[in-house]
Amino acid sequence: MSVVGFDVGFQNCYVAVARAGGIETVANEYSDRCTPAFVSFGPRNRAIGAAAKSQVVTNCKNTVQGFKRFHGRAFTDPYVQSAKSSLVYDLAQMPTGTTGIKVMYMEEEKVFSIEQVTGMLLTKLKETAEAALKKPVADCVISVPSFFSDAERRSVIDAAQIAGLNCLRLMNETTAVALAYGIYKQDLPAAEEKPRTVVFVDVGHSSYQVYACAFNKGKLKVLASAFDPELGGKDFDEMLVQYFCKDFGERYKLDVRSKPRALVRLYQECEKLKKLMSANSSDLPLNIECFMNDIDVTGKLNRGQFEEMCAGLLAKVEGPLRSVMEQAKLKKEDIYAVEIIGGASRIPAIKERVGKFFGKEMSTTLNADEAVARGCALQCAILSPAFKVREFSITDVVPYPVSLRWNSAAEEGLSDCEVFPKNHPAPFSKVLTFYRKEPFSLEAYYNNPKELPYPDPTIGQFQIQKVVPQASGESAKVKVKVRVNVHGVFSVSSASLVEVLKSGEGEEPMETDTAGKDEENKMQVDQEDKEKADGQKENADKKSDTEDMETSNEENKQEKKTDQPPQAKKPKVKTKTVDLPIENSLHWQLSNDMLNLFVENEGKMIMQDKLEKERNDAKNGVEEYVYEMRDKLHGVLEKFVSEEDRDAFSLKLEDTENWLYEEGEDQQKQVYIDKLTELKKLGQPIQERAMEAEERPRAFEELGKQIQQYMKIIEAYKAKDELYDHLDELEVMKVEKHVNDAMAWLNNKMNQQSKQSLTVAPVVKSQEIQAKTKELYSACNPTLSKSKPKVEPPKEEKAAEQNGPVNGQEGTEDQPNSPAKDQPAPESGTESKLPEMDID
Repeated sequence: MSVVGFDVGFQNCYVAVARAGGIETVANEYSDRCTPAFVSFGPRNRAIGAAAKSQVVTNCKNTVQGFKRFHGRAFTDPYVQSAKSSLVYDLAQMPTGTTGIKVMYMEEEKVFSIEQVTGMLLTKLKETAEAALKKPVADCVISVPSFFSDAERRSVIDAAQIAGLNCLRLMNETTAVALAYGIYKQDLPAAEEKPRTVVFVDVGHSSYQVYACAFNKGKLKVLASAFDPELGGKDFDEMLVQYFCKDFGERYKLDVRSKPRALVRLYQECEKLKKLMSANSSDLPLNIECFMNDIDVTGKLNRGQFEEMCAGLLAKVEGPLRSVMEQAKLKKEDIYAVEIIGGASRIPAIKERVGKFFGKEMSTTLNADEAVARGCALQCAILSPAFKVREFSITDVVPYPVSLRWNSAAEEGLSDCEVFPKNHPAPFSKVLTFYRKEPFSLEAYYNNPKELPYPDPTIGQFQIQKVVPQASGESAKVKVKVRVNVHGVFSVSSASLVEVLKSGEGEEPMETDTAGKDEENKMQVDQEDKEKADGQKENADKKSDTEDMETSNEENKQEKKTDQPPQAKKPKVKTKTVDLPIENSLHWQLSNDMLNLFVENEGKMIMQDKLEKERNDAKNGVEEYVYEMRDKLHGVLEKFVSEEDRDAFSLKLEDTENWLYEEGEDQQKQVYIDKLTELKKLGQPIQERAMEAEERPRAFEELGKQIQQYMKIIEAYKAKDELYDHLDELEVMKVEKHVNDAMAWLNNKMNQQSKQSLTVAPVVKSQEIQAKTKELYSACNPTLSKSKPKVEPPKEEKAAEQNGPVNGQEGTEDQPNSPAKDQPAPESGTESKLPEMDID
């Protein structure tokens, strides 16, 4: 199982993986741990990440960025309509009414859904993770902004499926940061002690998020959250762009916004200037050559002017900070630390305002860019059986209050109830009870549209089917379980009909799904939540005689059972539950057919990208060979080719180069392969001659050394040297013949080769010489390396026998009275102890 965390940001993405040594943020093919959130579409393939960002000026109409905030939004959404004017690429309406991106791909006009484009980006991040782990990746945790609504979250989950990923959890970015912060802390208060409260401030490129979290040993609980989706680094960039558009309009009479390419360049330069101003307070220049109409433009700005220009944006910093403190009922002295992260947190004015609000220094113990990805990878490791991670429970919160609306059975009209208030713990389940005679529907919605940065408060419709009255004709009791799951998505997870079977002597207690203690996520329910649930039950009971709604959990039920003694007078009733089907109609939900089509299309595009890469590699192979051989023909290979052949080959290389930039610019992969083969027929022999000229002298030398070595041994044998007097004469004569033959072959080949020109094929190749050396070794070495037999005197052999029993070998006990074995050898000190041993 893979353990991977993806931080899919508005502008940049990061990938973190779990290894044996811990969590590591991995680099992409450019050795950069930051992958730009850009996708570029071309006539033959797509470019994603850094390769796409490099095309943002040259292919601006078909290079998309900043599409993260279009998830789950209708094309008519006011945010989408207002964003259209500042985008270089085009947006279009999908058949379902959602937002799509219109580009030219494969020389055709295509409209891709936001899920598809995010799926493409996730495919790239998945490849980066697979390259680092060297194995397939499927399971992962993906980050989303804490303010994402249900529709936006479901859209991201669909994008993960399109990329072939199994998203174990959509994790709020600030919760991921809190996990990355808390899991390594060894000094957290014990579970029964007062928790440590830390505020996390995340100022990203597109949004501003604040979380207050309570930490105990092995436990993280989010207390409150606040956010401003319209405050981020891009808004400060926008202020600079507006300033310079006006400035260039006045000084150079240029309408920058009329030229998309010029506008993209200005955005890039303004982002660089903003980063420089974060580090320098002096006047800084902005220079762009050939900006528009071949005009070079210049400008300058300093940090003081920038902060004055952005006063309206900076004034918005304090709001979410105050909101979090009020929601969590915290005082400034309750805050242990304030951790600040996010790319835009480097703007000094933002840090200054946050620090001034809390009256303390900002803490920057976390990596401002990579903390979210690391937190996601840690969550994935906790969920994975492959890694043993320190126990750490996470309780997140519901960002917006969620209510249910339904047609009342008793009264005509609609009834509603808030099931999950703002900052309610999540994931969480609740059970609602209805008394009905027929199928009914529930509508889930966000009940405070003013807080919602999303125009439509609808979550979805849930139709509870196959509801029938009891046998007596009375309304049936229907238990409906509603849930906010690990992704932060609301759902009606199950519904069941409680049937009364018959009266009996014994009572079978009715089972209700757990609401408070969620086994899947090991959530603990606070007493405060229990009281809220009981309060909701009482309110719903008062509402109607025929309709009962309750929030229930196992712990409450068990408490009630233990508090109330059995009442013998009460009639005993036996019941059973029947599961009911639920038909979901979710807001902007992709249909299964559409999702499968997108998955199939992504697979085709991946294959097309792969084929195009192979085609480009083949083309680059031809180009590389042309340049390499052209240089070498007048360099290292010059003496290995005749002038006539060199001229012919150079002409061929020049023709190929011209062909590459004309009709060979866009050919099939096989055409390039054939072209390279054709060139190598001319170039390979020249390269081989050069290689042979380098290796052949070494091979001759090795063979010569071996011949000399064997001749010395033969001469020593003939001189009656006692080292070799054990060798067989007939065998030595055979060896001498082999050596003489080898010497004759060597002298002959060396003489022939010395007369041969370097521009023609060699008389003998180094491979043949090496084979000759091996052949000589096989023929001579077994004979000449034969070791001299050792002759040992009988006395030494006897001593060796006597030494045997001392070392525990067999034989001593067989002949205990043998005088030869009883007497120790005089020179052995250890054997003198033998007579003292008692032997039975």
